[in-house]
Amino acid sequence: MTEIANSPVRLTAVDSPGQPTPSAALEELYRGFEKELLVPLWTEIGDLMPLHPRSKAVPHLWRWENLVALAGEAGRLVPVGRGGERRAIALANPSLGGRPFATPTLWAAIQYLMPGEDAPEHRHTQHAFRFVVEGEGVWTVVGGDPVPMRRGDFLPQGGWNWHAHHNAADRPMAWIDGLDIPFQYVTESQFFEFGRDRISDAERSTPERSRSERLWGHPGLRPVSAPGARTSSPLLAYRWADTDRALADQLALEAEGHAGTVEPGHAAVRYTNPTTGGDVLPTIRVEMHRVRAGAETAPCRETGSSVYQVFDGSGRITVGDRSWSVTRGDLFVVPSWTPFSARSEASASDSDSGALDLFRFSDSPIFEALRLDRSDVERPQA
Repeated sequence: MTEIANSPVRLTAVDSPGQPTPSAALEELYRGFEKELLVPLWTEIGDLMPLHPRSKAVPHLWRWENLVALAGEAGRLVPVGRGGERRAIALANPSLGGRPFATPTLWAAIQYLMPGEDAPEHRHTQHAFRFVVEGEGVWTVVGGDPVPMRRGDFLPQGGWNWHAHHNAADRPMAWIDGLDIPFQYVTESQFFEFGRDRISDAERSTPERSRSERLWGHPGLRPVSAPGARTSSPLLAYRWADTDRALADQLALEAEGHAGTVEPGHAAVRYTNPTTGGDVLPTIRVEMHRVRAGAETAPCRETGSSVYQVFDGSGRITVGDRSWSVTRGDLFVVPSWTPFSARSEASASDSDSGALDLFRFSDSPIFEALRLDRSDVERPQA
């Protein structure tokens, strides 16, 4: 009886369709299962094998103005040095038990660096990136290469690369970090290592272009001196000017009657690894979407989850049965197999492009690698 009392398995005979008729013999069988730590599938199939994905995450919205205010207060109260290991404040999905996870596989956080501060060096197996919705003045230093961070820039960093940050400006700067921490946590595959407490004076320099950009940042061209595929992109910064031009050209082509957009009024680009043409990081897909003023995207659902940040403009976002008006900087979550659509309400008064620009990252590469990817788009009736 002691073994049964301590067993984490608890089974109860219930009188319901698809279940065996309750009886004393069935209860005795269940006690035997509990003792030997066994769980019959017929009691769990509805939870383990549902008809479609039922995410543990829920749709949720975080307001950028609130995040920045709290991060600024943390900048005054919380040191950035070793111990806390970055002044990063993670989004916690309300249905994931208070864990610092935006979705079951994705981490998103606002990071805040005060003037003159250095974030100490470390490395980890988690794949990561930085995305800047406003500001400049911080350089991220990856493998000794200082990389400037400015509004609209996307800065990927594959796992197990040494990295630090330094703020060379006279004002604080905030940005968002995206990582696959929850995925590596649940798969028990993560490693972490502390680096130097201080970076060198040379690494605290402020070059206009990083060494990685000088070698890899030429569209359609790759250095012959660096053959072969790499797991993560060796290009450490994808600049907003290039992203903006690509999105604008897609919508211009559409206006001229040519193909180029995902759907009417909806331009999109994906950041890629120049050595493979595939996703920029092995576990994270990153895209920028532009929705022309007045246009609305078709509701779409897919396996796997996404985190979005409004880069520019305003609009109405619908995720499942939730709907929000959003503006620059706001972040929201789209759980697995939850319909998502966006209506642009942007104008020249709140958007440089006059459109709704959405930065998106997802866990799609994982699902595609495992052949578990599936999507469904609700196209309007002709």
